[in-house]
Amino acid sequence: MTPFGRRVRELRAERSITQKQMAADLGVSAAYLSALEKGYRGAPSWQFVQRIITYFNIIWDDAEELQTLARTSHPRVMVDTAGLSPEATELANLLAACIGELGQKDILAIIHEVRSRASRGK
Repeated sequence: MTPFGRRVRELRAERSITQKQMAADLGVSAAYLSALEKGYRGAPSWQFVQRIITYFNIIWDDAEELQTLARTSHPRVMVDTAGLSPEATELANLLAACIGELGQKDILAIIHEVRSRASRGK
């Protein structure tokens, strides 16, 4: 499941809306919406995210959060390290090889560390 898919599922649950009903209301198949929530589809288009924001009547920070989640929720990531250091390539490959072996606490700690270091570099 992607962060975007988890949030859409939470929004549906908060409003007691079934996947089937939401899919019909948005003009997509229930199978597509299910695959999107479970992370079996790529990140949704900007237009589709806007339809979801409108559907749930989400505003301001919550709308921005959902857009950010959509941008960062592609389940099949490709990291282009061409032109970067050998260590950057090693890091990308190591993460790809080992991510399935990491626990939730480790993953959250790595996310925090990368975000923290990236923000310092700006």
